[in-house]
Amino acid sequence: MSVNVITIASMSVAAVKYDRCMSRWEPNARGRLEQAALDLYIERGFDQTTVAEIAARAGLTERTFFRHFADKREVLFAGAAGLQDFLVTALASTPDSAAPIDAVAAALEAVGARLQERRQYAGQRQAVIAANAELQERELIKLASLASALAGTLRQRGVTDPAASLAAEAGIAAFKIAFELWINEPNQRDLPQFIRESFDELKAVTAGSRAPSAGARRPVSASGRTRSPR
Repeated sequence: MSVNVITIASMSVAAVKYDRCMSRWEPNARGRLEQAALDLYIERGFDQTTVAEIAARAGLTERTFFRHFADKREVLFAGAAGLQDFLVTALASTPDSAAPIDAVAAALEAVGARLQERRQYAGQRQAVIAANAELQERELIKLASLASALAGTLRQRGVTDPAASLAAEAGIAAFKIAFELWINEPNQRDLPQFIRESFDELKAVTAGSRAPSAGARRPVSASGRTRSPR
């Protein structure tokens, strides 16, 4: 066998090995699967979409899908653990002198700043969840887990119950409302701004006064009718 033939054969073997390595590497496979799944959920509906279709749309295999996600629901909830860790860290870093509700607000604003970068994805994801009762239940479980983590962190900061639990639960409720307003806001204001306004409303409600951001409203009588100011 000539030297040229040996060289060509060696190059062919190397090329095959390289192709196999590239197929295993699959650059940004997780992101491709995430986007493919979201596109299909919007186009066909969550229940009508299969893992095989998601993998095919992403140009990958089902085996690759299951290396990244346990099932097709996890595509929408895989970031929950990282979000919770970030939230707990943000709360723990707030000043010790901050009131519990203010510390929770600051932590959720930090989360809002992080989510702001993925506004389009957040809106699409929310639309998919809103159209499916099972996913809505899963989302509520995620929010309850976040509230529990916040309450636990507040207790570590010396806040006793029921104050810790109340601040955490109320904070998540305010965040949920702010998030929904944000994804439906045509003027595209920042999520942290909505969160601040939501907490202002919360504080106003608990204090028994109007929120600064609510604007002037006509008083309401016991019958539910508006009354003209005297």
